[in-house]
Amino acid sequence: MLNSTASPSSPGAPRALQLHDLPGLLQVQLACYGAGFVESGEVFARRLASPVNCSLVLERAGQVCAYLAAYRSVQGKVTPLHGDFEGPAGAPDTLYLHDMAVLPACAGQGLAQALLAPLWAQGAAWGLRHTALVSVQGSQGYWERHGYAVQPLADALQCERLASYGEGAVYMVRTLAS
Repeated sequence: MLNSTASPSSPGAPRALQLHDLPGLLQVQLACYGAGFVESGEVFARRLASPVNCSLVLERAGQVCAYLAAYRSVQGKVTPLHGDFEGPAGAPDTLYLHDMAVLPACAGQGLAQALLAPLWAQGAAWGLRHTALVSVQGSQGYWERHGYAVQPLADALQCERLASYGEGAVYMVRTLAS
């Protein structure tokens, strides 16, 4: 986790993503993904209102420079692109990482790890056994280096949801350390 006494030019510690962060989040999204993967502020507002939401943000000088949209779910369940964070019917067992983005000007500064590490630890503290995500835009190798492995989906609805991300998207899972 980043030092909370960081200088104005470096981000502080991750904190919960809030409604007032959405304009900055949308700017980071557009800079990272282009218009094809940008999800609306309205979708993110609904996600923030979900009781299973556990999304984080990092700021630098009052500006969003990185975020991680995540929630408690169950293994094998995919949130479609532009979809809401739905609570599981039973007890959650998986920390689902829906979207993580770092402003390109801040790349290579450890911001992704500063978001991932505390959320993985929190997920383990909640008793979650897995973390899962959908890898898009050639990010599979990045996630494999973080211990994720491709897991095929058997459920037709979940395969349809995965397809909403386009060609090359894969569902990946990693065990959370207890």
